[in-house]
Amino acid sequence: MESSSKCLLTQVTQFWNLLDDLSESNPESYEKFIQQQLKEGKQLCAAPEPQLCLQTRILKPKEKLLFINLCQWKRIPAPQSTTHPVPLSVGRPEDMSETSDVYTVIDVAYNPDVLQAAEKDQVRKDQLIRMAMKCIEEKLQFTLSHFYHITKFKVKGSIQRMKQNLMGIQTDPTDLRDKMRKELTLEQIRNSTVSNSDDFPQLLLPKDHVSGKTGCLIEEISSTETQAEMKTPAYELKIGADHNEKPLKIELKVELPGINSVSLCDLSVSEDDLLIEVFEKYRLHLNLPEPVNPEMTTAKFIREKATLIVTMPLM
Repeated sequence: MESSSKCLLTQVTQFWNLLDDLSESNPESYEKFIQQQLKEGKQLCAAPEPQLCLQTRILKPKEKLLFINLCQWKRIPAPQSTTHPVPLSVGRPEDMSETSDVYTVIDVAYNPDVLQAAEKDQVRKDQLIRMAMKCIEEKLQFTLSHFYHITKFKVKGSIQRMKQNLMGIQTDPTDLRDKMRKELTLEQIRNSTVSNSDDFPQLLLPKDHVSGKTGCLIEEISSTETQAEMKTPAYELKIGADHNEKPLKIELKVELPGINSVSLCDLSVSEDDLLIEVFEKYRLHLNLPEPVNPEMTTAKFIREKATLIVTMPLM
């Protein structure tokens, strides 16, 4: 287990170093890569949404009323062309009851573009419905009635149940969001490594990482090894002002000898304090002299000087 953790940490560090090099050698390609990863990541994290609900019957193995929720989900790829198969996802059947009526609900998801195109073509819509019913028969070994009608409601059962069914989520969505915020995501590499501080593009940090005192700007890569005693790094803190000497921002420069990548730094900022930790090496906690705006805070790492620079606009 310990060997696997070390191997994973090495691979992640190598990946960060590759991105560091790309940000220096080809900033435009680096920015395109980051934006593409953010876009794809957002699509993968998006939940399915209800489109319409069908009512039909299961004939075998046991006759029962069946509702099929047709949903749109960006995680389902669109077909490569009109001649290629149409991808879809079928959730597990769930038995429900209302008073004395017992029925089954099955959730089926298509790519949003597929369903939206079918809204303008009734023949195409019927084909997609028949395709979903055929897939249910083959996957679940059911025999369905060929007759169906579209209900007045979009979804049978709760939307939360439908999302959990298709996504395989067995926990509360709030717990899921909290878990996702703790995962290492490509969005965090907006704090890119640069060789020259003068030509650094100022990129705003995502709001999800600056909410309250616990909002991490740069996530920590954990290890199973025991942490060594961490040193307080050398730093310089100064307040920047305009030509009228009105305070505008706080700038912090922290020297981190031996560190060659921003991925090893864990930075948290609130309105009145700041915490920087580098795994098993450095720890710096400062009470700020003026309240700052965490949402507008930016950070950059100059690898050649092993220096982290944090710029915090005042409230």
